Amino acid sequence: MEHVLIIHEVENFAVWKKIFDVAAPIRKEAGELSYQILKLDSDANKIVHFSKWTSIANAKAFFESDRLVEIRQQAGVKAPEFIYLQLLEQGVL
Repeated sequence: MEHVLIIHEVENFAVWKKIFDVAAPIRKEAGELSYQILKLDSDANKIVHFSKWTSIANAKAFFESDRLVEIRQQAGVKAPEFIYLQLLEQGVL
C-alpha cells in the first residue's frame, strides 16, 4: 500500500475543508483510497492529510498537477510538504 503525508498551513480551516470535500471525487478518480485529516493541537490551521493511494505515481501526478495547484490556491494552502511513503509493516497492539 502506498501512502502520502501532506503537512501544510491553511489560511482558514473551514474554507479549506469545504474545498477539500468538494474535491473528493477528483481525488478518488486520481487514485486516493482513503484519508485522515489531523491538526496540530496547538494550531487549528496547521493540517496533516494522511492518505492511501493506488500508487505513488498516481499520487505524484495528482498532487503536482496544474489543476491541484489552482485548487490549493483557492483553498488558502501555504507551502505544502509532500512526503510519499511505502508501507513496510502494519500492526495493532
